[in-house]
Parts: sequence; C-alpha cells; structure tokens
Amino acid sequence: MESLELILILVSFLFLIGCLLTPVADRLGAPFLLLFLCIGMLMGEDGIGGVSFDDFNLAYSIGSIALALILFSGGLDTSREIFRKAAAPAMALATFGVVATTVIVGVLIHVLFDLPMAIALLLGAVVGSTDAAATFLLLRQRNIKLKNGLGETLMVEAGINDPMAIFLTITMVAIVDNDLPIDLPTLISFLPELARQLGFGLVAGIIGGFVTAFLINRVKMPVSLFAPFAMAAALLLFNLTALGGGSGFLAVYICGAVLRDRMTHQTERVRQFHDGLSWICQIVLFLMLGLLVSPTEVLSQVPLGLGVAALLIFVARPLATTLSLTPFGVGWRQQMFVGWVGLRGAVPIFLAIIPVISPGPLSTGFFDVVFVVVVTSLLLQGWTLSLVAGWLGLVAETEEEPSQSLSEGKD
Repeated sequence: MESLELILILVSFLFLIGCLLTPVADRLGAPFLLLFLCIGMLMGEDGIGGVSFDDFNLAYSIGSIALALILFSGGLDTSREIFRKAAAPAMALATFGVVATTVIVGVLIHVLFDLPMAIALLLGAVVGSTDAAATFLLLRQRNIKLKNGLGETLMVEAGINDPMAIFLTITMVAIVDNDLPIDLPTLISFLPELARQLGFGLVAGIIGGFVTAFLINRVKMPVSLFAPFAMAAALLLFNLTALGGGSGFLAVYICGAVLRDRMTHQTERVRQFHDGLSWICQIVLFLMLGLLVSPTEVLSQVPLGLGVAALLIFVARPLATTLSLTPFGVGWRQQMFVGWVGLRGAVPIFLAIIPVISPGPLSTGFFDVVFVVVVTSLLLQGWTLSLVAGWLGLVAETEEEPSQSLSEGKD
C-alpha cells in the first residue's frame, strides 16, 4: 500500500509541476511535450529523483492505452468536412509516404552508417510516421490556423498513419528476429497481415462508431456519464479489434470520427472530456518515456541518432512528401511545409519498445537512438513550426477565412 501511495504522490507531483511550468514553455516557444519528457528524465535514475524504471513491457502496455485514447480524441476532433477535404492526400501520406520514408531512411542508414539492412529498415519503420499527439498538441499550443486545408491534412495523416508504421515495425522485427532475407517473396508473405490489420481496423471502427452513437442517442443516462461511456466503448473496441487481428489504433480513430458525426446531443461535452483526457494521456506518456531513458546511456547513441534525424528531416520526409502529394497537384509551398512539420513524438519512442521486448538481438541502445531522433525533431521542427508557416505564407489571417481543399492551394 505504501508503495502505491508513493507512486501516486510522485506521478501527481510531476503532473502538477509540469502543468505549472507550461507558461514557461510557451514563452520560450518550446514544444509542450518536451517539457514533460525532460521532467521524466530529471526524475529518473540518472537525475535528481533517482527513480529507477526500466520495465519496457509495462511501458508498452501503458503506452498502448494512452495512444488509443489520444487517437480517439483526435477522431472526435475530425469532422466529416475535414475528412472530405483531406482524405485523399492524407491517405497517400499515411500509406505510401510512410513506406517511402521507411525505405529512404533505411537505405541511407545502411549505406552511410554500415548498419545491417534489416536493422536499418527497422529503424526507418519506427521513425516513419508522424505523431498524432505531437501534431495535434503543437498546432493547438501555437494556435496556428493554416490555409488551404493544411491543418486538416496534417491532423488526418497523423491520425491514420500509425497502423502502417506499426505494421512495418512488427514486420521488420519479425525479419530481424528470425534472420529472414529481405526479398520480394518475404515481403509479399506479410501483405495478407497488412490487409487484415487495415481492413479489420477500418470496418471495426465504422461499426463501433455507429453502435456507440446509437447507444448514446437512444439510452437515457445522466449527462455526466456520456463521456465516460464513450471512453469505455473506445477501449473495448481497441482491445476487441486487436484480439481479432486488426489495428486497434485505426479502429478507435475512425470510431471517434464516426461518433462525432452521428451523435445528436452532448457532442461538445464528450469532446471536451476527451480533450482533457488526451492531455493527461500525453503528459503521463511523456513522463513515463522520460523515466525509461538513461541519459548516460543515451550519450553514446547521440552521433547515430543525430545522423538518422538529419536524414529523416532533411531528406526522407521531404522526398516522401513530394512523391505522395505531387499527384494531387499540391503546390510547392504546401509540400515544403508538410515535409517540414513531420513531427516525431511519442509514437516512434513507443514503437522502439517493440524490438527491445522482442526476443531478437536488439537492446535498449536501439531505443536510445530513436529517443535522440524524437528529441531532435521536437526541438528543431517543433520550435520552428510557426516560423516556417509564416515564411511560406500559409498562416490564415483570420479564423473566419474559408478553408480550401489542399489541391486548391496550388502555387
């Protein structure tokens, strides 16, 4: 009992300190999530707190639930109008763009750092997707209103690209652990699993959204229970979809979007509840990830991590964005911004846990490399998000300015 009380005291204290320091982060222009990551590191075994936490399996379980709730909240913030404007380019970025980023990063790492191709591609897969938590939160934190449907595209992409990154990560972990050859027959053998993950996740999300909305619309319950009911439904859907072999992350995002569209009452109450819950999940997630990291061990991985970050930020993401968006007639300014704002956050660090807890040859050093990549992305891209948007002339002057579709904003 005492240990549980101490854990609750520690978590509550860190949470309060982080919240109280958020005005400092705003004044410095620093990404809000990075603040909690640093607090977690300071309280870790190498910091002033001396808290030893190295249970990667527990971290993976907590991270799964937190990301599911974050994505469900993101779905609730995604209206049908946003989907209509952003679905095609966002889907291209979330599928082909993630694959292209993975391949480009993997090949360059293999050539420049002499890593085995399978491990290099695994590293590319882990950092291949943008982070919904980081993207949603930074756009809100900076109160940035973007022209030409860019904000909608970034939000939808960040919400639906995690399943592809997770699939690629699990595939490459299986290849690395079993020492399988990287050839066409091996890659083709994993395609049925991809179809099941995306297909089942999509169908489950749509059905789950309709059923949840039907129950909320028809069943009379105290108004304070609608939001917790939606949360419980999302968690049930997430776990049932995962047990069935589908992507639970895709399912809860789609469920949230369908629920927003189909609810006839209490919509704002449900959205506000899950917006706050999403903040709590993000804070807890980044505090936990900070505790997982040992700064003394991370230092040895800084050169490789910075090299991977440079390849990702300046080569792979921009090139993948160009290849994904050019067929839709997107202008070069929009392409440049989408390429630059490919923020990496909790998702890559979360995915880096998978090869660590698998029985393969990779250790916590792999996790440390990804951690360096994420911190670099948050610092460099997160800090300059407003500056780049203004430089490219993509910030909407007023909130009332009508939003165009992305393809209508050609230069």
